[in-house]
Amino acid sequence: MIKSMTGFGRCEVSENDRKFTVEMKSVNHRYLDVNIKMPKKLNFFESAIRALLKDYIQRGKVDMFITYEDMTENNVSIKYNKEIAAEYLKYLKDMAEEFTLDNDICVSTLSRYPEVFTMEEVAIDEEGIWKTLEKAIKGAAEGFVETRIKEGENLRNDLISKLDGMLSHVDFIQERSPQIIAEYKQKLEDRVKDLLADVKVDENRLLMEVTIFADKVCVDEEIVRLKSHIETTKATLQAGGSMGRKLDFIAQEMNREANTILSKANDLEISNRAIELKTEIEKVREQIQNIE
Repeated sequence: MIKSMTGFGRCEVSENDRKFTVEMKSVNHRYLDVNIKMPKKLNFFESAIRALLKDYIQRGKVDMFITYEDMTENNVSIKYNKEIAAEYLKYLKDMAEEFTLDNDICVSTLSRYPEVFTMEEVAIDEEGIWKTLEKAIKGAAEGFVETRIKEGENLRNDLISKLDGMLSHVDFIQERSPQIIAEYKQKLEDRVKDLLADVKVDENRLLMEVTIFADKVCVDEEIVRLKSHIETTKATLQAGGSMGRKLDFIAQEMNREANTILSKANDLEISNRAIELKTEIEKVREQIQNIE
């Protein structure tokens, strides 16, 4: 199977009064580029998230969005300092006796004195949070990969169709090439006869001119390499796996061979086919840019 670099995945997981929603989307990119947007309180999971994503993605520009809800979220607890309250109460009683004052101390009054009640942050349950977050990420990543595979199959079928079309252009050029040499020889003979009338044509000289022309327009090597590149591309597409970079390189080589054929072409029909061939190669290369 092959994968497109275009994909989307979403997963929502609620567990232990925590709710995570993870969304992922991607477009083509030369390397793996992951951009994660999530609440600041989850930042310490970033390295683990990136490591996890590498199990699912090799290439592409990926945007990930994480939302987090904790239905029982309470990051602080109240601590009652009994010893300090006792100290305050003792001294207040001493003051009342010493200065002959009414002892009007009540609980609400005592509770407002410094350090009688203090707020303490509750330790974050990192393991529990990560367990739920990991499930959400894996669920989104699996859906994400599924859409990439589906799009990848469509890409493969389209590419194979285009490659078959390219082969038809190459076959035409291969069949047409010997004909233009024979036509050139005939045109040369006719021209010489017209110019020299009754003078006998020097066959050796004529053969030399035809040989020079044939050498200039010969595209046998280019055709062999082009066919090989096309078949290699088709075989790679059928084999599956991560292949985008390899296919991009082969497409560059195919374009180089097509350029050479076009530069050597001394025939309108071959030139037109070479232009069509280059157009198809460019279409193939654009599609290959979307393969992981």
